[in-house]
Amino acid sequence: MKRVLIISQHFPPEKSGNASRISDMSTHLHTSGSEITVLAPHPTFPTGTFERVWKLSTKKEVNGVNAVHLWTWQPASKDPGFVSRMAYYLIFPVHASFWILTHSKDFDLIITSSPPIFTHIPGRVAKTHFHKEWIMDIRDLWIDASISLGFLKKGSLAEKMSRAFERRCLEKTDRITVTTTELGERISSDTTIQDKIVLMSNGVNTAFFRPSSQPKKNQIVYAGNIGYAQDLELVIHAVKIVSEKYPMKFIIAGAGDIKGHLEEIVKSEGLEDIVQFPGTIPRDAVPQLIAESLIGVAPLKDIPTLEYAAPTKVYEYMSCGTPFVGCGKGEISRIANGSGGGVIADNTPEAIAATILDLVQDPARMETMARSGREYVVNNFDRGAIAAKLKGIIEADR
Repeated sequence: MKRVLIISQHFPPEKSGNASRISDMSTHLHTSGSEITVLAPHPTFPTGTFERVWKLSTKKEVNGVNAVHLWTWQPASKDPGFVSRMAYYLIFPVHASFWILTHSKDFDLIITSSPPIFTHIPGRVAKTHFHKEWIMDIRDLWIDASISLGFLKKGSLAEKMSRAFERRCLEKTDRITVTTTELGERISSDTTIQDKIVLMSNGVNTAFFRPSSQPKKNQIVYAGNIGYAQDLELVIHAVKIVSEKYPMKFIIAGAGDIKGHLEEIVKSEGLEDIVQFPGTIPRDAVPQLIAESLIGVAPLKDIPTLEYAAPTKVYEYMSCGTPFVGCGKGEISRIANGSGGGVIADNTPEAIAATILDLVQDPARMETMARSGREYVVNNFDRGAIAAKLKGIIEADR
């Protein structure tokens, strides 16, 4: 049995998609016999929703997993500036690296999960100085996405340093897990690096996210991080069009950088009765919210650097028996077509509205999509099965 250290920027009680993913993964690994420790910051994300904690570290057991929360800078704003955001990202992995220096005998293998790429810093420390086995868990082309969304300037010193660091990590790590095939292909063309890559999908806890026996409500739902990569403004305008022909509400549940901007749009358009922002709801309430909705939306922006993305929320929608309308190209389109549980609309309010109206006016099609989507994730993307695959990789390495 190997003792595994997992390092992640997010962990419960945070409610991000990766927090739940790391929680489910670590719990399944513990259940299968591994000794698991997770290092994460004090609860911070979405920023501005947690009180700051000044203790260097706290430790508790969560479902048999040793959860260690370390101090880092905790932005107080819901949309922190560049300096505050980078302090949050950088101080945590440095603190985690110092933790490793004094706890290196407590683990055999380290898994570092990104984004951001800085979580791989302690992996380099563990590999270089203590010769620990190292798995890089990569869920995002973080540098490319940062450039596309305007957070990082292409050709800048920061970009060059980030890419050099990432390349060195890819060369040094023992294994690389990725959430989609396209993401793995885009990481590097180096055959030595490609040989290390293993597909490890996001997946969903199908026992937790399940259909409800309650009747559906005339509502569309978005449940997740309200961030820059999502074209939620377009969906708001689309729902305005839909509501003129079909009574429909749009629930945007969660928190994130652009929530305030979206609230201003809703107010300026006089859509307060149609679009609602319940905030970050308890995790136990999320499956019911999704299951009672007619449609879930996953509107990725139509930019090339997001074509690899497979949002966790689409698996959650399908697992709850709720068809989804997605936007964007690449992986999300393949999921919609392969599962039968979703459809893709162009990134315009008119196209999104037309797609929604086509669905709600065809209940039989919606029922077929609901069954197909649920069957697809149960058979292919249950997190228990995915964790078992990771367990095999952990035990097989050296």
